[in-house]
Amino acid sequence: STRARVEASLAGMRLHQPAPAVTGWWQRLGLWRSLAATGFAAAAALAVVVGLQSPGEPALRYTVVLAAPGNMAPGWVLQMNAEGSLTLVPLGTTVVPPNRSLQLWTKADGWKGPVSLGLVEPGKRVEVQLANLPPPVPNQLFEITLEPKAGSPIGRPTGPILYIGRAVRL
Repeated sequence: STRARVEASLAGMRLHQPAPAVTGWWQRLGLWRSLAATGFAAAAALAVVVGLQSPGEPALRYTVVLAAPGNMAPGWVLQMNAEGSLTLVPLGTTVVPPNRSLQLWTKADGWKGPVSLGLVEPGKRVEVQLANLPPPVPNQLFEITLEPKAGSPIGRPTGPILYIGRAVRL
């Protein structure tokens, strides 16, 4: 039969297969699959670790708009955080008579009296560290007064209040 002859002829034949070509490590598909799987696993593990970490407590921020008492026109914006850093930014220019200065004060509920935060140069941004004061609190009072050139001589405001405002927590 024809079928038997074909099978007999095939049985005696050796199929010729070329020898596998020698390839470098960078051409091995298994290596790249392993590296990709390892990279994916590392990224997934990092995502889980970051996702499980509780976010740090955000620093409390307070803002105060210091306005003129009579017409409530804003003159300064004050921002501070719980670490005791305060930034005072002018919204305009305040005219100060010769031999006078602007002095920044603060007072929270329960304090005996206002505390000076220093002299303020009109129209200039001021950075103040509140190292010796308690942390800021909502509704804390801030004011800028007109004082003698060297500041108040008695440790509390002596001149008129030019700007006043209370802290609001953001």
